[in-house]
Amino acid sequence: MAAVVKNKQVIFRDYIETYPKVSDMVVRDDRSVSLKVEEGSNAVLLQNLYLSCDPYVTNRMAKIDHPSDSSYRSFTPGSVMFGYGVARVVDSTHPSFNKGDLVWGITSWEEYTLNTQPESLFKIQHAHDIPLSYYTGILGMHGLTAYVGLHEVGNPKKGEKVFISSAFGAVGQLVGQLAKLMGCYVVGSAGSQEKVELLKNKLGFDEAFNYKEEHDLDAALKRHFPEGIDIYFDNVGGKMLDAVLLNMRLRGRIIVCGMVSQYNRDQPEGVNNLMSLVYKRVRMEGFVVFDYLHLYSEFLDTILPYIRNDRVVYVEDIIEGLENGPAALVSIFSGQNIGKTVIVVAHA
Repeated sequence: MAAVVKNKQVIFRDYIETYPKVSDMVVRDDRSVSLKVEEGSNAVLLQNLYLSCDPYVTNRMAKIDHPSDSSYRSFTPGSVMFGYGVARVVDSTHPSFNKGDLVWGITSWEEYTLNTQPESLFKIQHAHDIPLSYYTGILGMHGLTAYVGLHEVGNPKKGEKVFISSAFGAVGQLVGQLAKLMGCYVVGSAGSQEKVELLKNKLGFDEAFNYKEEHDLDAALKRHFPEGIDIYFDNVGGKMLDAVLLNMRLRGRIIVCGMVSQYNRDQPEGVNNLMSLVYKRVRMEGFVVFDYLHLYSEFLDTILPYIRNDRVVYVEDIIEGLENGPAALVSIFSGQNIGKTVIVVAHA
């Protein structure tokens, strides 16, 4: 008879209209799961090891309707939350996965997840000189997002001037380092002086500033970019985007990756300076990483040597215990996290 174990879960309570609170989620430990997959099901049972804790998760906590794109569907009230994570295969009836395989991809905020469509999972060929948790970030979706956003959408050239908002986030910290490796001048914004110092002294940014201490974002940008900005990697939208539009150089590029300042607002902020796109022939383009999954192997071939040779570093904020996941998610919006927030469910 197959063993049955307790399965701790984080449950989404109900739709939210503003930023999340810990009370919008509930941790349950009264569920059980069989450690054996039903024969013929073509499924895999995963033991979740590390979960990625990201601002975009709150988009799924709001009631949204994108019928043409299932990747943006809302959580269902009363259901287990889900997102990116790293897991070990406990049992499998799928021909492509074996017991003991390490994988990353979409999984649930619980100790064990039965995945009935494992084709979307990426197998990890794990080398022990690289932290396994990196596959929740720099070696997973966030790293690929930084790589394709900068290279495929931004197309940087040596000597160009690059600005990154939310630069100490999971994506921004890698964008800046990749741009520096290409010979660009790089400035980032962050939400605390500690993060500003880390951007300059640990990640190698040329300059950085705390946007919370700047009463005039336009003046702050002119101070750091007196000749203007060639590439803006936008993670926040809102007032920062409006100020950047006034400071773009001729034929500059704005890479729209996210707009964390607009998540869960009753009324999104308007942008006033869009005519700058016309006057300065600026290209502004959004992108979704799912369109570039075919470049994942190319990305790994590029980034792994950089990590091993200490030419790229990555900062993680490790949170121990699934039960602390809700508080970790909420803390991101007050800027308490330092680096990529990772929830440890079980150690590898």
